Amino acid sequence: MPPIQDPSQQPGRRRALKQAASFGVLAATGAHWLPALAQGDDLAAYKSAKIDWRQVEGESISVAVIPASYFDNLGTLLPQFEALTGIKVRMEKVPPGQIRQKATLDLSSKTGTYATHAADPMYYPLYVANKWVDPLDKYLNDASLTDPAWFKYDDILKAWREADSIDGKPYGIPYDGEVTVQVYRKDLYDAKGLKPAETYDQLLSNAKALNDPANRVYGLALRGFAGAGQNMYIYPSILRGFGGEWFDGKKIVVNSPTAVKALQWYVDALTQYAPPAVRNWNWPDIADAFSQGTLACYVDAHSSAAVITNPEKSKVVGKVAYARWPKGPSGKRVTSIWNWGFPINAALSEKAKKATWLFIAWASSAETQARTSWKFAGPAKRSGVNRLSVWRSPEFAAAMKDAGDNFIQAALSSLEEDTDVEWRPRVPQWPAIGGTMATGIQAALVGEKKPKEALDEAQARIDQILKG
Repeated sequence: MPPIQDPSQQPGRRRALKQAASFGVLAATGAHWLPALAQGDDLAAYKSAKIDWRQVEGESISVAVIPASYFDNLGTLLPQFEALTGIKVRMEKVPPGQIRQKATLDLSSKTGTYATHAADPMYYPLYVANKWVDPLDKYLNDASLTDPAWFKYDDILKAWREADSIDGKPYGIPYDGEVTVQVYRKDLYDAKGLKPAETYDQLLSNAKALNDPANRVYGLALRGFAGAGQNMYIYPSILRGFGGEWFDGKKIVVNSPTAVKALQWYVDALTQYAPPAVRNWNWPDIADAFSQGTLACYVDAHSSAAVITNPEKSKVVGKVAYARWPKGPSGKRVTSIWNWGFPINAALSEKAKKATWLFIAWASSAETQARTSWKFAGPAKRSGVNRLSVWRSPEFAAAMKDAGDNFIQAALSSLEEDTDVEWRPRVPQWPAIGGTMATGIQAALVGEKKPKEALDEAQARIDQILKG
């Protein structure tokens, strides 16, 4: 994981860094993915859409994604897209710590290198404020480009659509995402007669009951690594569960009494019940520790199921269960809201924009979501699918059956009921604000500063950032 100088690290992408070196040649040369896996080249499901898929035949576009299995799966299907549309697609794999920087540079310089890229939802306010990306309603409402009865935009998870929208207008179409859930050892809980926590207090009481450092079992873990997508992936949910707000009127306020209480809770939870090194852990470290049997519970992305239920590496297969984020003192459950979405670079020619939209519509369609998940011939069955219909399908349930008890139910309930679009402050200055907050939070977690002192200092820096 890159250190704190990259303030925009996000969950669900961290294992990508381990793969980055092996993809360097591919990214540099622009080589295509390997040919599609043997899963059929039937295009009838796409041709049923009442649009001309070949209307910009011969166009070429470049797409930047991160090295992760959910984009690998999409890459194997590119020959099918090219056969359908006649559009050539070059996919470049860029590590998550770099993709935001490269995309921002490309958009701001109007070079049009990338037609689209895997976009961080927290960057849309910056993109839109500078008019670097197109509003997508004009593509969704263009009958020559979108068959609404086939594409079914409203089938895409509402929370993810909202995360990729500004002032109610879409600027990105979600492709893959995740939700934060409670992951626990059902066998250990059953042995003590415990139930998954419904409240923050119960989460700590469960952790206390199972905490046994002498035998290398810790009651609870939450990622503490400094980063806008690390400790600032966890802290906002805690804050919002306490009833905290990011704004006082139009001013961002991060050092309110409620914020101090929320950070103190975070510090105390990790100090009392987590492994000492957790303050520098991100999600792969937590998932690995859980899979080795040293954690009773953690709260993190549902996508970590792929790690903790891998029979080749995990010692807890068959002992895992899931539940929603517990309720905070305010009575609210607030989970993270995250997806990788595709925007359209405003610097492109009109023909290239149409080609890009056709790629986005194809990638985010229900058929492609299925072909990269439960229909996929390879071992990596995507769990971050973007559509409610796919989440509710029996085929998806069958593909996820080994993830653990209550996996789909916990994730889907969280996606539908617990997500909060304002989970973090959606402002153009987010990259700098997220990094500033992450530094302050870690200072409190490692005991360098008291929560109030850490947040007061963060507030002072954020005030300067917002002054420009």
